Amino acid sequence: MTEIFQDVNPPPSRVPRILGYGLAVASLIYLLYDFHIVKFLHDIANANYKWVLLGMAFDVISYVVQAVRWRWLLIPFGKVRLSRSIRAVFAGLFANLVFPLRPGELLRSYLLSSEEEISMGKVLGSVGVERLLDLVIAAAGLAFVSLFVDLKPSFKKVADTLGIVTLILVAILVLLILYLEIKLGSETTAEGRPRHLSGRLMGALIGLHAMGTAPSFYPAVLGSILMPFCQVLGIWAMMQAFNLHLPFLAAVVVLLVINIGVSLPNAPANLGSYQFFCVVGLSVFQVEKSTATGFSLLAWFALNFPFVFLGFAALVRSGLSLHSMREKVSHLPREFPRSRAS
Repeated sequence: MTEIFQDVNPPPSRVPRILGYGLAVASLIYLLYDFHIVKFLHDIANANYKWVLLGMAFDVISYVVQAVRWRWLLIPFGKVRLSRSIRAVFAGLFANLVFPLRPGELLRSYLLSSEEEISMGKVLGSVGVERLLDLVIAAAGLAFVSLFVDLKPSFKKVADTLGIVTLILVAILVLLILYLEIKLGSETTAEGRPRHLSGRLMGALIGLHAMGTAPSFYPAVLGSILMPFCQVLGIWAMMQAFNLHLPFLAAVVVLLVINIGVSLPNAPANLGSYQFFCVVGLSVFQVEKSTATGFSLLAWFALNFPFVFLGFAALVRSGLSLHSMREKVSHLPREFPRSRAS
């Protein structure tokens, strides 16, 4: 069966992968060009590792909150065990650490779909709603921060663009839900489907309607606020550990810039791009480049380190080995369209 998929579907383009590795290499060259390694080692030696551990704990909690939010979004389609949603999220994070282009979203969707017997389309739809909620929170966060922090003109343009895009997407989402609400309440077929709608679009709209109108959607929104708040606390704790005496809003700005930056094609674990956009965020607060680079390296290592173990344990508990994960990650993008068509 795998051979059939390989014959019918052309191999995926290598362009995103090349762009991801190219961005990582270019970023690291730029950051390490005038990097003061001796000063960095001195800063690491004098770091407060109690704050480092606290930052790591907040970051892990943020992904537990993500798993809880995901479970709430999927309630209209079935009762998802929290342990399984946490395991799927952690396994997806591990996949993002070892593979480029963030395939963890597909992998965690596959794991939860197969374990809870919810269709892959509905699970991926919930991931799409997650991303939209994250976009709304990010846009609101940038708007809030811009009231108190004197952002550069380039940052203000990014904030304005993100806000406009968010408003458009939210308006489209609300109109779709209202449209389907009217259709479901009046013009339906014997099977309970709105007339003039069928196939994949119909399934996607019904799934979107179910998530957006379910009572569990409201706690999911609260989870969407709590998750980045925990991540901000993690970044802020890392700043304290590295003796960067910056205001709490600085952590908000840095996290928002990093999250926007790593949405581009990336190398495994966002290596290079994470450091680059962390330095960009810190530049708003006049942090010297070499110091900012040192902080970005510490934060990147410390915040990823727990998921090397937690993610691997989740992967094993899900019944996958490193080899089978590699196979699944490589075939999922090609299997998904076929599974939806069947």
